[in-house]
Formats: sequence, C-alpha cells, structure tokens
Amino acid sequence: MNTAGFHHVAVICSDYEKSKHFYVNILGFEVIQETYRAARNSYKLDLRVGEQDAIELFSFPDPPARVSRPEACGLRHLAFQVSDIEATVAYLQSQGVQSEPIRLDELTGKRFTFFSDPDNLPLEIYEH
Repeated sequence: MNTAGFHHVAVICSDYEKSKHFYVNILGFEVIQETYRAARNSYKLDLRVGEQDAIELFSFPDPPARVSRPEACGLRHLAFQVSDIEATVAYLQSQGVQSEPIRLDELTGKRFTFFSDPDNLPLEIYEH
C-alpha cells in the first residue's frame, strides 16, 4: 500500500447545529461544502483543517452512543497541531471549552492537552 496521507476523518454528531458551531465558529475550521441528504435526513459538512486535512461531520437521526474516552478500544482521539498551546488553551477557555491540564509527552518533549467536542469526542491539541 502506497499511502500519501489521510484524506479525511469522519465524525458523527448528535446535534448538527451545535457541532457545526463548535467546529466552524470555535475551532475555526473552514467549510468546504455542506450537503443535506433528504433521503437520509442527514447533513454532511466537509471542513478544512489546516492546509490540506479534512473532517467530514455527519448527522444522522438518533445515532447510537459510543464509548469515546481515550483509553477505550477503537479510535482514541483526534489530535490537532498548534504552535502555541497556552494561547490555544486560553482561547478555548474564552469560548467556554474546558481542557485538561497541559502535560509533557515524555517521548517527544512536546506539550499537549485534551478537550472534548459537544458529543464528548476526545480531542487533543499538540504543540509543535
């Protein structure tokens, strides 16, 4: 397999408008395209993250709950690279988004912390 990188990460939300506000207005991701699929009664929102990465935000009627804390089996978390972790944490807090205390990655010497999206999906900010 000759992989060039990630094409996108898909996230299913329980409250489309709340999650759209979070990812677009709080995290600042650019809307590429928004599609309403009447046959599925669902939205698909394509978001640009950074220069080339993307998140697909999906809404479905009554999606089942999923265990999502970082130590559960399956997808552990999504990590976003930032240049200034303290400024990012301060910004998130100003928007009402709480994060865990900043920690140091003992393997890389880089700082990181976790916060959650509206559906409690664990998200990480990692300082580069």
